[in-house]
Amino acid sequence: MRIQNTRVSVQVPATSANLGPGFDTLGLALGLCDDLELEATTGGIEVHAEGEGSGSVPTGEEHLVVRALRRGLDHAGAPQTGVRLRTVNRIPHGRGLGSSAAATIAGLLLARGLLSDPDALDDAAVLDLATEFEGHPDNAAPALLGGVALSWMSSGRARSVPLTHAPGVLNPVVLLPSSSLSTHQARGLLPAEVPHADAVFNASRTGLLVHALGGNPELLMEATEDRLHQEQRSAGMSQSVELMRVLRQEGHPAVISGAGPSVLVLSGRRSEVAPLVRRIVTDPSAWRIAQVPLRENPAAPVVG
Repeated sequence: MRIQNTRVSVQVPATSANLGPGFDTLGLALGLCDDLELEATTGGIEVHAEGEGSGSVPTGEEHLVVRALRRGLDHAGAPQTGVRLRTVNRIPHGRGLGSSAAATIAGLLLARGLLSDPDALDDAAVLDLATEFEGHPDNAAPALLGGVALSWMSSGRARSVPLTHAPGVLNPVVLLPSSSLSTHQARGLLPAEVPHADAVFNASRTGLLVHALGGNPELLMEATEDRLHQEQRSAGMSQSVELMRVLRQEGHPAVISGAGPSVLVLSGRRSEVAPLVRRIVTDPSAWRIAQVPLRENPAAPVVG
């Protein structure tokens, strides 16, 4: 395998995982994207980052995009290369919107774009390699495929399929706090075991959510109920969980986005949600509220 192209760009979206009951299995892509441009060089590493996290991310080999790029080239049997990377980051870090999955998918797709045979890094390989970094494919799958995705592990390999969603069922509103919470911290708040009844409850709601997305939006409230992870994390994001509770009491299908602390309303209007946020939170200026469309297109590298 050889490196055939020297300039590649890619756009990768934010994602929201779990969607309430589908812990580590369901996710959707949002129209909030990072843009990345790569030039393969004969020199070392140059990383120029703008936007979210630009002052805190590594600028050398430890940069997550660079690490994923290296892993992708190794997997394809291609030689390593010098890197000149420019990123424009719009996905907030540590907010439950899949910033690390986006970076990992971006690095792997940039590697694909360099190759003489892109099939050496097809979507199945990219998802599997991304899961090595992430530990689970629920964010990586929609970041790669777009739309809504169901993912799972089978014999140690990551698998995913797109989920059909009827027009108008999803109209996402993202509620983004200024505070952050790492996925590692959020997972540390979860119990090691759950009651059998709660597992049954979430299994039923996950199946119901797949059905609701297919054209039954009146079922979204019941379909987004959860007993496995959201209330259990309230110690680490009490305001987010309380906001989710009140939104749901007011009839909005709200969930914690991924590991939090952002809140996602699966179908709503910003104009209806914003007054509730101002009423509930202690400092409304610490929250951003945005109507963000679903991102339907898969991520793909652009050569040249």
